[in-house]
Amino acid sequence: MENVPQTQPPPYPLLRIMGSNAFLLTVIYLVVGISVEALRRVYPTRFVQRLSLSLDSLPARTLETVGVLEPLRVDYLNGQIPDYQVRLIFAGTTILVIFLLAFAVGILVGGLRSYIEHRAMKKHSHGRQG
Repeated sequence: MENVPQTQPPPYPLLRIMGSNAFLLTVIYLVVGISVEALRRVYPTRFVQRLSLSLDSLPARTLETVGVLEPLRVDYLNGQIPDYQVRLIFAGTTILVIFLLAFAVGILVGGLRSYIEHRAMKKHSHGRQG
């Protein structure tokens, strides 16, 4: 009987998929954020203002966690930082969080996939010996 070498499946492009997903989520967030901000300035309904606050909650909590929100708030209220800079800081923070979450989930899924593949190959190799 011929001994056929086992070929491994092609490598899973996990890093590319994680980056693509994070980029797509970032684009969606930025488009929604710009649209809501424009609506807030032109047509400031209660719904639009609530939507704006909910979009701001993630970066605000993140900045609060790292201890930057309070100094930023003080500088903004004292007129030392313009509105657009606060928006840029919030957008940058959200983009960073999106990428970190995408990579964390990707690493978790990739690790789980590797574990399952390893177990399947191990089971398959033990089945041939018996």
